[in-house]
This record gives sequence, structure tokens and C-alpha cells, in this order.
Amino acid sequence: MSTPAGGDATSEPNDSQTGRRVSRRRAMTLAGVGAAGVAGVAAGAGALLAGGDQASATGTAAGAVPFLGEHQAGVTTPAQDRLHFVAFDVVTKDRDRLVAMLQEWTAAAARMTAGKDAGLIGAVGGMPEAPPDDTGEALGLPPSQLTVTVGFGPSLFRDARGRDRFGIAGRRPAALAELPHFAGDALKPELSGGDICVQACANDPQVAVHAIRNLARIGMGVVSVRWSQLGFGRTSSTSRDQATPRNLFGFKDGTANLKAEDAGLLREQLWVQPGDGPDWMTGGSYLVTRKIRMLIETWDRSPLAEQEMITGRTKGSGAPLGRRDEFDEPDFAAKGDDGQPVIAENAHVRLAHPDQNDGARLLRRGYNFVDGSDGLGRLDAGLFFIAYQRDPRKQFVPIQTRLARNDAMNEYLRHVSSGLFACPPGVRDAADWWGRALFS
Repeated sequence: MSTPAGGDATSEPNDSQTGRRVSRRRAMTLAGVGAAGVAGVAAGAGALLAGGDQASATGTAAGAVPFLGEHQAGVTTPAQDRLHFVAFDVVTKDRDRLVAMLQEWTAAAARMTAGKDAGLIGAVGGMPEAPPDDTGEALGLPPSQLTVTVGFGPSLFRDARGRDRFGIAGRRPAALAELPHFAGDALKPELSGGDICVQACANDPQVAVHAIRNLARIGMGVVSVRWSQLGFGRTSSTSRDQATPRNLFGFKDGTANLKAEDAGLLREQLWVQPGDGPDWMTGGSYLVTRKIRMLIETWDRSPLAEQEMITGRTKGSGAPLGRRDEFDEPDFAAKGDDGQPVIAENAHVRLAHPDQNDGARLLRRGYNFVDGSDGLGRLDAGLFFIAYQRDPRKQFVPIQTRLARNDAMNEYLRHVSSGLFACPPGVRDAADWWGRALFS
């Protein structure tokens, strides 16, 4: 059994002793300890990934996705059915407190992805007089293939007032450049940006919500929630073993998505390579999020032929117009009997295709959302777009620029939220934690 930080290695503490030690460490962390205190938290976090929990971190529990690895889970992991995404603002000015929180987050995520409680004590194992170190709503539930993925936004490096709060402005990657304003954007500042993002995906919505809730609990006083998004019904497949899902327009979405099996393309298009930028991002990826309101009531009144023309695919099979199978390559040169292109010049599939964008591709893993109604008798529904890539300047930005200017589908879409984050590589071992190379 692993010895808690500061424990006596010659004897095994009882539950009440462990509870007092963990509570003291937790209290010291949130109070803003100095370098020595942060080292103690690091030791405690390491203990959670070592010894008895090492098997959990490597994903041997039934239904668990390995937490440790070269890359963060939740990128090429076969897309799960549910999402809880949150963007946080960092509210502390103390670098040590931020580092301590990231260490605690890493340890908690390793446990939760293995189907364990977020903390060492758990939801029901502590002292009655003290708050539990897990909220308890996932008790008895399996891991449900939970993945937790973390990224750092541009404002973490230098805030809106130009301040370098944590001494890392010089380590901001050039690829983490603010996204430009795209034609038709109707972005809400309160739903955009953020210093840190966390993406929790699982096949059980309660498991995903539990993960985010507990990280927010651990981070209280260090971070505050800026915005969040629940998602259901993945809108892309990230593995060839998955069938292509449908979006809320009823069309198959993400047919040409990058897949986990595309090793060569992933190196070229997804993972940051040595020499791309600062070393701390090598093996990581850049994440773009866009909340896209879909005017589904208007779409539903459009003729089927018009829907297919706008999309560039048949609604039933998902095949490109003029082809028979979903995975047939589109023929952009084909002409109809009227001499016009079979796939219109402003069709979505044409404008988004790699052949029209200098070979640029994205790994998409977005989700449908329905956030109630808009007060006008319409559903507030759409796509929470998530895309990972090696360099947004060369991939998402030119693709979205082309779509924003020319896509016939824009009549039915409203982009209301946007985010950009640098997702570092995976946690390698018990001594590692999210952002270690950035803050070291």
C-alpha cells in the first residue's frame, strides 16, 4: 500500500489518521502554500498514480481507458456518447496554488477514469465532521470509458490586461494565436475563451458530470467556471470500428474524419511534432471549440433535395452526391444533365474537403446539444464542435474562413461560442502531471 505524503513508512495509518493527513494537505493547498507545500502536494499526487493505483492508471479496470500515455486520452479515443465540457478562469495570482491544483487534478482524474472516487478518502469513508473528498453521484457506476482532457487557453499566458500572471508568457506557442473573427460570427464573450479547459467524455452522462464537478470542487479558490456545455450523441467517429453518427440536421457527420488508425495522418495533421514550437507541447494537440446554434425549425421546412444540395451528400446513405457509398470519394468535377456541378460550388462537403484546403484535415469529436428553448418557441439546439489539430493557423482557420464566406449551410447556422486551447501531451508516469513541462 502506498504511503501518504508525510506518512510513516514503517506503519500503516488507519482511516481516521489518513483522513486527517489528507484534510491537512488539502487545506494547506487551498490556503496558498509556498514551494515546500507544493512539493508535498506533488508527492501526494504521485502516490495516487503509484503502487495500488498504477493498474487503474493504465486502464486495467473493466471499462476504463488508460490514463497514462504519450498523448492525452480523449483525443483519438473512440468517441464516447456523452460530453461535459467546461472552461475555467484562473482567479488566483499565486503560481504555486495553480501548480498544486493541476497536480491534484491529475491525481483525481487518474482515479476517476479508473472508476474510483476522486480522492483517497472517497464519498463515504471520511470523518462525519469533514466534507467528503468525492461528491458521490458516481458511486456504484463503472468507469464508462471516461476520459478527461485538459488544455490551456491564450489568456493563461497573458490575460486581457496584458499581464503575465504566472511567468509563462514567453512559453506561449505561436500556434496558440487568437482566432480571427469569421464572417457571420455572433460570439458571446461570456460563452467564449477561458484560461483552462477540461473535456470529460463518457458513455454515462453522470460519470462525465461527476468528473467535472469534482475538478471544479478541487479547484475552488483557484479557478472559477467561465462556461460549460453538456453534449449527447457524438457527431463524429474517431475509429474505423465506429459507425458514422448523425447530427441534428439528420445527416451523417464526420465521414471523412481523421481516425485513430491513421497513424501517418495523425503525425502529420494532429500531433505537435518536435520543432513545431516550445518543447512542452511536443506530443500534444491544439483544440478548437465552437458552439453552433442550428436553426432546426427552418431546416425542417426545407425540401429534401435542397438539404442534400446544401450538404453535398444524400441524407439516407451519406454518399456524396453522384456516388453510391458513404465512403466513396466525392467527384467535384462531375456535371449533371444541366451542365452544373453535381456537388454545388457552395456545398458544405466541397468547401470542407481536404482537396479544397491544401490537404488540411481535422480530428473532430463534437456533440449534439439541446439547451432548452430560446423563448420564442424554438429549440436552442445545435452542434458543439470540437476539433483537434497540429496547428490551427494552417488547419481550422483557413477551413473555417472558406466555410464562413461561402457555405450554403450558413443560412441555418449561428456561431455563438468559440475557444482555443493548447492541450499538452499525456501524463507519462507517477511523477508527471498536466502542465508539468510548461511550469517547470
